[in-house]
Amino acid sequence: MLIEFIKGFGLLVAYYLVFIAIAVVMRKFIDIPSEIFRKMLHLIVMASVFIFTYGFQTWWISCIAAISFIILIFPVLSLLERLEGFSWFFVERKSGELKLSLIVGFAMFAILTAAGWGLFDKKYIVVVSVLAWGFGDATAALFGKRFGKHYITGKLVEGRKTLEGSLSMYVISFITVSVILLAEGAFVWYVSLLAAALTAAACTAVELYTRNGMDTITCPLASAAVIILFNHFWRS
Repeated sequence: MLIEFIKGFGLLVAYYLVFIAIAVVMRKFIDIPSEIFRKMLHLIVMASVFIFTYGFQTWWISCIAAISFIILIFPVLSLLERLEGFSWFFVERKSGELKLSLIVGFAMFAILTAAGWGLFDKKYIVVVSVLAWGFGDATAALFGKRFGKHYITGKLVEGRKTLEGSLSMYVISFITVSVILLAEGAFVWYVSLLAAALTAAACTAVELYTRNGMDTITCPLASAAVIILFNHFWRS
């Protein structure tokens, strides 16, 4: 048990050290647009779902690793935030955003792992839920800023979100979920496509109305809820 934790947690730490170092070097020496760099960090966090699901053999040890990582990074980021230019370098929209996003993100990994892998013994639920949000949200931000012309307004809609961005999120989320469910053989093909369509719709709708950047947790949880319902009623 201890050895499994050390190996998995060590892999997780090494993953972040390597890819964050690469991202920092690119930010320092290459003229990367701020929004693209921001989404690079977003995708680095998203991809660590594979370590949580396949770098551990036991679901609850994976959950402990996620919580332990929060305990590790909180004081580190609290110190780094004091450095001049930290917020600018990491494209924070407000002070403390990076730290909060990572804490929420790893809490999300722990919750999804406990539910998808622990309760239902389906690792793909965890992976689908995270990737539907990760790829979809990144696409919505970049595509919406580049091609967005029709703005979605409303009291519950935060910021300048566009119809084009939301549609691109739906399409990419649908493709991502479809590929994973079909590859896993989770359901018969037509049920997999239906599940992907509804999961993408839920993820897109929740992202549209989530405030204060909390889509990091609300979108994956919404996606997981849909997939869990399908897993309950339409097992292959």
